[in-house]
Amino acid sequence: MTDTLLKESPLLVALDKEKTVYDGFISVQEKDFRLRISLPPDHQLKKAKLHCCWQLKQLLKNYQDIVKQRLRHSSDLVSFILELRTILEVALKSQPGWLSIPPPQYYSQLITEIEDLGWNKLLFIDTDFHTLQLSAEDSSGRQHAITVKLKPKYPAEAPECSADLPVQLAITWTPQSTLAHIHSQFLLIVEALAEFWAVVDEIDEHTWVLEPEKPTRADSMRRIAIGKSVSIKLEIDPRHPKMLPECCLLGAEHVVTPLRNKLNANMHLWNPDCSVLQNMKDVMEIEFPSPATHEKSSFSVECGICYAYRLDSAIPDQVCNDPRCGQPFHQACLYEWLRGLPTSRQSFNVVFGECPYCNKPITVKMAIQKP
Repeated sequence: MTDTLLKESPLLVALDKEKTVYDGFISVQEKDFRLRISLPPDHQLKKAKLHCCWQLKQLLKNYQDIVKQRLRHSSDLVSFILELRTILEVALKSQPGWLSIPPPQYYSQLITEIEDLGWNKLLFIDTDFHTLQLSAEDSSGRQHAITVKLKPKYPAEAPECSADLPVQLAITWTPQSTLAHIHSQFLLIVEALAEFWAVVDEIDEHTWVLEPEKPTRADSMRRIAIGKSVSIKLEIDPRHPKMLPECCLLGAEHVVTPLRNKLNANMHLWNPDCSVLQNMKDVMEIEFPSPATHEKSSFSVECGICYAYRLDSAIPDQVCNDPRCGQPFHQACLYEWLRGLPTSRQSFNVVFGECPYCNKPITVKMAIQKP
């Protein structure tokens, strides 16, 4: 039996001549778990005691009855070890998030890399030393952070990186790469986006941004208030932020049409050397309301159906076209309201009906369900 045990579990060895105490490791899926087995003098497995490391205890927590059953029914220690290995394989498969403890060199290398990079750039590291956040400051003084999730075989295995950016984060990696390589690449990326953030920062500071409510560094869309129930949605290209953005005017047609006509007629006046905000003022021949001149409540008009301003993250973006009415609605609210009226009709994804307030004709596209 000793030879067979040595073959099946070479890291598990007897500590005494009577071979009643075995200590060492059991290996499963390239993971080693510390284990001690104490047998009675008659070597009966059903009276054996298992002493496990804490990782092994966690894995076997839901399999204790099965382990006891295998101890009672296994013919010898070798067969029990084989049974135990099978149980552990099942347990590991049921815990896809389970991470084995990396070797000591993993931690020593990680500490060395952090020291080389500078501890002042480390914003966070979890207790498992698997997830950390690094800070970076661009030339304009903006603070950024990149989250790095290390794999057990780091650095041979590339880490997962994520950051609050308006473009896809692409980090090149080789087995010789370090945290300093990630940080230097991240710095180049945020520096390339500095002009984009300068554009949106100016808009955020000098206009009333209706959406998003709390813009992040990844948001390239801004819905700016022009007047009561009138706004413009800008989609700014992060790679070419000074160019004319995609524009969508929202509001009653009798208000939006003159603005759209000016935008189309003056588009040739767009000057890439000027800021986006200044260009929008010049092209549309308007002044945008700002925190310095207006209260935001002037533009926060509630939906005429649900009587709320925000519905989840959406704000009213459908407006009655009758100049005497001009009541705003959430798209979802108006769609559900019109769909429930027998007098409404639908053509493809557009519903035609009457305004709940003035009974004048109003249309709305089918509300798109967000995933």
